[in-house]
Amino acid sequence: MTNLITLTDSAAEHIKGLMDQAPEGEKFAGLRVGVTASGCSGLSYSLEYAKEQSPLDVVVEDKGVKVFVDARAQMYLAGMEMDYYENKFESGFTFNNPNATGHCGCGKSFKV
Repeated sequence: MTNLITLTDSAAEHIKGLMDQAPEGEKFAGLRVGVTASGCSGLSYSLEYAKEQSPLDVVVEDKGVKVFVDARAQMYLAGMEMDYYENKFESGFTFNNPNATGHCGCGKSFKV
């Protein structure tokens, strides 16, 4: 069975770096990925540190990283690949989501 979400090497390394840079006394188990109703296309990705698994989270482990997927977001994220890019002017996560039928012009929101 394939993972609900897969990570590129770049995304996994960046998430590991974020976990390693947690403030002293704070320990995060991984990254929580979800979907919120916002943006000009209707839905946006949400990312936050996860201290622990929530009861309805689906846990995806890929390349040594734990990603907690909000249960309500599973149908929107199934089969998605998460990447991280960095260039001279910007950096950030990108989402290759086979469920998205359209994106806004700025790439911050999507529709299914």
